[in-house]
Amino acid sequence: MRIYFEKRKSYSAGAAVLTPVISFVVSLVLTAIILAAVKLNPVQVYSAMFRGAFGSWRDFTETLVKAIPLILTSIGVATAFKLKFWNIGAEGQLVLGGIAASWVALFWSSWLPAPLLLPAAVIVGAAAGGVFAGIPAILKVKLNVDETLTTLMLNYAAIIGYNGIYSGPWRDPKGFGFPGTAQFPPAAWLPRLSGRAHMGLVLALIAAAILWFAFYKTKWGFELQMIGNNRKAARVLGVNIGRNIIIALLISGAMAGLAGACEVTGIARRLQQGLSLGYGYTAIIIAWMSRLNPAVCIPVSILMAGLLVGGDSVQIMMGVPSAMGEVMQGMILFPMLAGSIFAEYRLRITANREARA
Repeated sequence: MRIYFEKRKSYSAGAAVLTPVISFVVSLVLTAIILAAVKLNPVQVYSAMFRGAFGSWRDFTETLVKAIPLILTSIGVATAFKLKFWNIGAEGQLVLGGIAASWVALFWSSWLPAPLLLPAAVIVGAAAGGVFAGIPAILKVKLNVDETLTTLMLNYAAIIGYNGIYSGPWRDPKGFGFPGTAQFPPAAWLPRLSGRAHMGLVLALIAAAILWFAFYKTKWGFELQMIGNNRKAARVLGVNIGRNIIIALLISGAMAGLAGACEVTGIARRLQQGLSLGYGYTAIIIAWMSRLNPAVCIPVSILMAGLLVGGDSVQIMMGVPSAMGEVMQGMILFPMLAGSIFAEYRLRITANREARA
């Protein structure tokens, strides 16, 4: 007897919709088992999490605050994953984008006209993230260096540099010794929409719409899909694989860099602790749950942001560790991966004679 996976000849639209839904339901069941094991009522915990994330308009705006960097980093990750380039470095690209935007806000205000300060900070932040992602892309294209390793290692380089900058040379001399830069000039503040939710949400929605159109309505998107499905066939058909990898990674990193720029100009309005919160890693889960569709990344990002905000709420109301939201995210990932496998492959069991034939 032989047991193996056989790739399906077609992938139904129904399976594409049901896979993430079923995965989420399974994750709720698995998390409920964990909660019951520590003598907590799963229904009460889930109810408290929902109220904390969506129970009022103020709570919803806090969820949107978390959703903005998740949308941007997830559509960036999806761009790289489209051609099977495993960009694990969105966290570092986000951090570098925040550093670059802070540099503009802090040191360009003396000579740059005030109306241009915020656009310059956002653009430079996005460009920094793109350039940072371009490094592993060039190493992959020119030297065939494994991108999983390089993008992951660059995360630590960016985070260590970020910690050293805001607590060292850029520390506010009037900050009474607390780590963090001086507050940005008001011209470098991203406008708020409601509560702490800021214009970064509009930028994220626009970016998602543009990438959706590029993926599904342009020749470039078709080339990305072709490279991801069969790189050898794409090469035979004359697709420039190296160029597409570099372009896709520049865009991927730029989205993460834009997320970092929005965080420092829209939330803290200074560079300080709290920029690196794992958004780049959560973006990987969101991209897979969304099946690399930028439009679907939007509601999934809001859902994931709700888990984070709701996790903080249950810590306050029920004494449950706030990490429960992150536990649920992890629980979502495993059923999602399993669901993706069985959506694209079927399990075949054959007898020995049939296997030999």
